[in-house]
Amino acid sequence: MSRLSIRRGTGPARAPGRTRTPLALALPALLAIAFLLMPLIGILARTEWGDLGTHLSAPGVTRALKLSLLVSFWALGLSLLLGVPLAWLLARVDFPGKAVVRSLVLLPMVLPPTVGGVALLLGFGRRGLLGPWLEDTFGIVLPFHTSGAVIAATFVAMPFLVISLEGALGGLRPDHEETAASLGAAPVRVFLTVTLPMVAPGLVAGAALTWARALGEFGATITFAGNLPGTTQTLPLQVYLLLQDSPEAATSLSLLLLAIAMAVLIGLRGRWSAGAAVRVRPPSADEPPAPADETAPPPAPAGKWALHADVTGADELTLDAEPGTTVAVVGPNGAGKTTLLRALLGLTPRAHARLRLGERDVTALPSHRRRVAWVPQEGALFPHLTALGNTAYGLRAQGVRRAEARREARRWLDRLGVGDLAHRRPAQLSGGQAQRVALARALAARPRLLLLDEPLAALDQTTRAHVRHTLRRHLDGFGGVCLLVTHDPVEAVSLADRVLVLDGGRTLQDAPPAEVTRHPRSPWVARMLGRNAWPGTAGADGTLALAGDGRLVVADPPAPGTRALAVIAPEAVSVHRERPEGSPRNVWRGTVREITTAGSRLRVLITSDESPDLVAEITPHAAAELGLADGAEVWTSVKATEVSVVTL
Repeated sequence: MSRLSIRRGTGPARAPGRTRTPLALALPALLAIAFLLMPLIGILARTEWGDLGTHLSAPGVTRALKLSLLVSFWALGLSLLLGVPLAWLLARVDFPGKAVVRSLVLLPMVLPPTVGGVALLLGFGRRGLLGPWLEDTFGIVLPFHTSGAVIAATFVAMPFLVISLEGALGGLRPDHEETAASLGAAPVRVFLTVTLPMVAPGLVAGAALTWARALGEFGATITFAGNLPGTTQTLPLQVYLLLQDSPEAATSLSLLLLAIAMAVLIGLRGRWSAGAAVRVRPPSADEPPAPADETAPPPAPAGKWALHADVTGADELTLDAEPGTTVAVVGPNGAGKTTLLRALLGLTPRAHARLRLGERDVTALPSHRRRVAWVPQEGALFPHLTALGNTAYGLRAQGVRRAEARREARRWLDRLGVGDLAHRRPAQLSGGQAQRVALARALAARPRLLLLDEPLAALDQTTRAHVRHTLRRHLDGFGGVCLLVTHDPVEAVSLADRVLVLDGGRTLQDAPPAEVTRHPRSPWVARMLGRNAWPGTAGADGTLALAGDGRLVVADPPAPGTRALAVIAPEAVSVHRERPEGSPRNVWRGTVREITTAGSRLRVLITSDESPDLVAEITPHAAAELGLADGAEVWTSVKATEVSVVTL
C-alpha cells in the first residue's frame, strides 16, 4: 500500500532540498543589496534625460571619451603583453618568492589609487628611480603625457587580468599540454594552440575587467599623469571637473560610465574564471559498432627504432625491446606504470629515464623532440578542435602542410571507424568515439615510441574488439616500440609480445604472455588472470606455509625456505556441503561470501579461518544442487597436483 502525504496550508510547497533562509541573515543581506543599489538609483533619478544627448556630445566630453578609449585599449594591450606570461608563471612554475610576486600583483588592487600614483612618480617620474634613465637614453618622459596615463591605467588594471587568467590556468589539467608536446609541438606552439584556446573564457573575462577598470581609472592618473585636456584628461577626470561647474553634466557622464561597467559585468556573467574543459559523453551501450576495417594498414615509416631505457628514481628498471615489439605493462595501482610512461616522456621529476631510440640517445631532448607519442587514460582531446583537427595536430606540429596533414588524419579516422565524425568536437563524441580519435591522433603523429595508457578502457565490448583488432594490425607494421598499460588480460595477451609486470616501481616479471599466463610471479597478475594466488614459504615437510597458520600441500615443492607463489585455477577448486572423503590433500572449511557470474559459470568467493580467500568456479546446476547462497557453510578441496608453484 502506498502512503499519501498531505501538506497543510495554502502556500506552494518548497522545492526539495531548499533551505529556509534565517531571518538574522536575510535582513542584513537585504540591507547590503539596498546599500549597493541606492547610489545607482540616485544616478538614475538625478539624470536629466532630456539633456543627456547634449551633455554627452559636448566637445570636452567627446575629447575626454576618445582619450579614455585610447588609454584603456593601450592599457589592455600592455596588460595582455605582460600579464599573460606572468599569470602562466604564477600558475605553472614553482620558484622562490612566488608568494611575494603574487602579493605584488594584488597590491594595486588594495592600494589607494593616489598612493599608486605617487609610487609611479617615484619610480618612473623625472626624478624617480627609472625616469632619468628613460629620458636620457630614449627621450621618454612619462608624467603629464598620454603614455603616463596608459602606465597608470595599466598599473591598477593589470591585476584583474593576471588573477582571472591564473585561476583559469590553475584549473586546467596539464594532460592536454603534455599530450600536445608528445605529438611534437614546441612549448610556444602548445601555449598558443592549446593552452590559450582552452582558457579563453578566463582570458576574455580578465581582459574585459581590465579594460573596464582602465577606462574608469582616476586617482593614479591625476597623480602621475596630471589633468591636461586632450593629453591626460580622461572621462573620469572630466566628471570630477564637471561636478564643480555643471553637476547635471557630471551625472550624465557618470551614467555613461555606469552603463559601460554594467554591460561588461552582464557580458561576463558566469565567466569570471572559467576554463575550457573536455566534456565527453560516457560510453553508451547503444553506440553503433564501428564499421569493419577493410583498408590496408598504412605503410610503415622508414626506419626501425629499438628501445633501451634505464629508469631511476621512483621506478628502478631497465627496459630493452626490439623494433616492432609491443610490451604490455601491468601491475596493481601504484606499481609505477604511469610513472614509467611519464619518465620516458621526460614529464616527471619522480623518475628519470636514460632513453635511446634506435641509434639516437634522446635523454637530453625535450618532450616535443623525442618522437614519443602518448595516449593518456582520458584521451585528452583538445576541446576547441574537431576530431579531424585533433588527429592532424601532430603532423602540423611537425611541419606537414595543412592539406596533406588533414588528408592523412582523415585516413586514420576512417581506419578506426570514426571518419564520419571528423567534423565533431570532443564534447559531441561518446567516450568510445573520443578514445578512438585519441588513438588515431597518436598513430598519425609518426612516433618512434608509442605509449598507450589504458587506451581501450572507455570502449564497450563490441567496439573494443574492433579497435583491438585494428590496433594489432597497425602495431604489426610499426617500426618502433609500443608500451601498453592495461588491466585487461585479453589486451595483454592479444596485443603484446611481452608482458612487463611492475610492483613498487620494480620489475617482477618480463616474459611472453604465455609464460606469464602459465607461471605468474605476481599475486596481482594471477588474480587479473582469474586465478587464486597465495604467497608463502616452502617448508621441510613438502608444504607451503601461507599467511597466518594456513598450509598448502603441493605436488612439487621447492627447496625449504624458498619464497613461492601458489597458483590455483578456480575450476580446480571443488565445493562440498559436507567434508569430502578420498584423495584431496587440501581441505578447508569456509563460508560463501559472494556469488557472481562469469559467462555461463558462477564464481564463488569463500572465506576461511584456515586459508586465504578462495575463488571457485562452478556451474549454475552445481550451485543449485549444493544450495549455495551468501553465508552458506561449505567445504573446499584442492588436489596437490592442481597447484602450480612459482618461486619468487
